[in-house]
Amino acid sequence: MSFSVKNFYIGEHARSIDEKMRIALPVKWRPENGEDIFLALPNPVGCITVYPPKMIARLEAKVAEVSFGDTQGQMVLAKLFSKADTFSCDSRGRIKIEEKLLKHAQIQSEVVFVGGGSTFNMWEPEKFRNYLEKEPLEDVASVLKGLGL
Repeated sequence: MSFSVKNFYIGEHARSIDEKMRIALPVKWRPENGEDIFLALPNPVGCITVYPPKMIARLEAKVAEVSFGDTQGQMVLAKLFSKADTFSCDSRGRIKIEEKLLKHAQIQSEVVFVGGGSTFNMWEPEKFRNYLEKEPLEDVASVLKGLGL
């Protein structure tokens, strides 16, 4: 099994949104095939979580496990996917995100892409700084220990 940075999202990358509401993906994160489809979801913490093609199949399998009888699960999926969007990159590696998702994350003219390993998040810069300050160091250490790091 080979490791590819293109399949693993790390780092923090600030970008501006252009006049046509396009955002350039970090170069290392751009798909080799511009036709790859990404899935953008509203994250309850106030950002946008983006699933690349390889993760969409996993998500699809998990969603398929939610039964019709699980009314709470169905409601959560309806709320989540009614605000979701799909996108691909143009020839210059730019993406365009639906306005409802940008509003959810309070993103206006600047965005910070934050790697999450197999997915990545899009944050309004000040909101991201505030989010990082909320996490006590002990909790971070506990999570890292649970991951075996």
